[in-house]
Amino acid sequence: MSATKPAPNKVVLAYSGGLDTSIILKWLQTEYGCEIVTFTADLGQGEELEPARQKALMLGIREENIHILDLREEFVRDFVFPMFRANAVYEGLYLLGTSIARPLIAKYLAEIAAQTGADAVAHGATGKGNDQVRFELGVAALEPGLRVIAPWREWDLTSRTRLLEFAEQHQIPIAKNKRGEAPFSVDANLLHTSSEGRILEDPAEVAPDYVAQRVIRPEDAPDVPEIIEIGFERGDAVSINGEALSPAALLTRLNEVGARNGVGLLDLVENRFVGMKSRGLYETPGGTILLEAHRGIEQITLDSGAGHLKDSIMPRYAELIYNGFWFSPEREALQALIDKTQEHVTGTVRLKLYKGSVRTIARWSEHSLYSEKHVTFEEDAGAYDQKDAEGFIRLNALRLRLIAARNRRVGQ
Repeated sequence: MSATKPAPNKVVLAYSGGLDTSIILKWLQTEYGCEIVTFTADLGQGEELEPARQKALMLGIREENIHILDLREEFVRDFVFPMFRANAVYEGLYLLGTSIARPLIAKYLAEIAAQTGADAVAHGATGKGNDQVRFELGVAALEPGLRVIAPWREWDLTSRTRLLEFAEQHQIPIAKNKRGEAPFSVDANLLHTSSEGRILEDPAEVAPDYVAQRVIRPEDAPDVPEIIEIGFERGDAVSINGEALSPAALLTRLNEVGARNGVGLLDLVENRFVGMKSRGLYETPGGTILLEAHRGIEQITLDSGAGHLKDSIMPRYAELIYNGFWFSPEREALQALIDKTQEHVTGTVRLKLYKGSVRTIARWSEHSLYSEKHVTFEEDAGAYDQKDAEGFIRLNALRLRLIAARNRRVGQ
């Protein structure tokens, strides 16, 4: 324990029920002797969460101090969908599947702390990664008086052996498959699965096929394309093949469609906010389809000025999410601009999925700006006078002519 900081009275721990966070729970009890409240979020990671409750009870946590919340709908509605209205992609490729989940967890850490009278929160993110930043920036924005405890930055359990020894000393159950070094680490939610570390650390080595857990290999996907239609209202997907679905149900369905068609696999070396590069294998089947579909409906409903402005701010918006600034005023300001552009992004997109690819093949909308009579190669009945283009070009060429004349005059 730090000599300069008194022990907290009560700590809310982001708790998965796995070995690492169970060790953290016991470490907090032994290190600080304080009351522990656990918070476990169902973000669609596909795991049964009731064992987390039983594990917490076994470790001495009172029933009223165990919080297990189903946040799947809120996750997609209030975090994933707003991000996809922006077509947000980090470093040109990454759909921010881990990044967008962290502010929601931070939100509930802060809320549960306020509800239970806790004066601190704790998380299991390491001191090398981005998640520590995302959790702590989120908590700072929502409950600035809360203390944050990050055991990986404090304790001396710096090896797998030390962790297992601590677990055995405190009678924390260790599954047989946890005794050896795991070949890679996994983080999952309804938007994506992220695999990193160990066998994936050398970017020159091809990732083994078994790393992918959600998406089949494209070469193993069906030989027949699958066609689907996605309906949008004000920038958000609302239906698949005419069936209205809730946000979480819709993303779940798209995940199933994408996974069986080998869509959404990404092997990426990215720049972490803390300064280092890392390599990960990401599986985002539903998100990959959703991005393509949203781009498809924007093609006919969003005018060029708004669309190009939106595209110009997207990298900054994506970087804010990646770096943990979801609750910052600048992200909220950009979101307001983005949401304004989505007022007429309503309609339907038809997509073809085939062996790892997804592409728009048709789109239609009552809000469409597309005018066939203006672009036709046939007689346009006076909708567009082609002679007007001559003056338009002459005016746009004026500054280029002046620059060229100047350069000749001064000898460049």
